[in-house]
Amino acid sequence: MVKEYLELGQIVGTHGVRGELRFNPWADSPAFAAKFKTLYTDASGNNSVKVISRVHGNVVLMKMDGIDTVEKAASLKNKILFMKRSDAKLPEGTWFVQELIGCHVYDADNATEYGILSDVSETGANDVWHITDAKGNEYLLPAIKQVIIETDVAADRILIRPMKGIFDDAD
Repeated sequence: MVKEYLELGQIVGTHGVRGELRFNPWADSPAFAAKFKTLYTDASGNNSVKVISRVHGNVVLMKMDGIDTVEKAASLKNKILFMKRSDAKLPEGTWFVQELIGCHVYDADNATEYGILSDVSETGANDVWHITDAKGNEYLLPAIKQVIIETDVAADRILIRPMKGIFDDAD
């Protein structure tokens, strides 16, 4: 499902004494998270906050409007921040993991429903999609172009052509 506001990461601590925050981005790179100038403190986008960010190793150091002391910054520890999807410029056909989770997975050739995409694991070579069927069984599917035929997040539908042996009834 296409979501208007997506979790971007979590405030994990403070940096210095002037209210700067250490932010753990849940993205492919800290640079992606650091490019946003406005973030949101709730999933509905009702509470926006202006930020200035910079990459620092594998985290983002962030200065947030209205937070100018270490005490104020410390009070935000563990807070999740959200981004507005339309603020992210993604290539066509690219989706956020949060949007993929919950999509129904079907066979591209015979429309058999295999289950719901329940998780995504990142590996060195390619992502692995976790498909959970109606009985709670989990199957691991390589997210490669030979297997993933079509992804339609707006319709909550993914079409696949599974490799032999992934599902019990595979040929």
